[in-house]
Amino acid sequence: MKINFAIACVLLGTLLASTVTLADEDAAMAGSHALSYVKDSAITTKVKTRLATEQLSSLARIHVDTDTNGVVWLWGSAKTQESIDEAIAIARHTDGVKAVHNEIKINNDE
Repeated sequence: MKINFAIACVLLGTLLASTVTLADEDAAMAGSHALSYVKDSAITTKVKTRLATEQLSSLARIHVDTDTNGVVWLWGSAKTQESIDEAIAIARHTDGVKAVHNEIKINNDE
């Protein structure tokens, strides 16, 4: 009887230790995701602010997002290729940006 109780205690202790370890790993991962999100949204905000400062006429139609690797994605529409080129240059020269993917299309109907 004492042996069965001892085995049950060891198994229960092992199970609890595993659960605590997994919980610590989950908390660490959640914290790193939160930091990535803050960093990514800070880059997105910087790009949007710089676009607004330049007062591009098609700013309202240009959307900005940043992935976890510091890659900025631009999409939407602009009136001219020059506006698109300027938006890309602004994004490229923003602190923290590693690369820029452009999917802005010219729309002359605006």
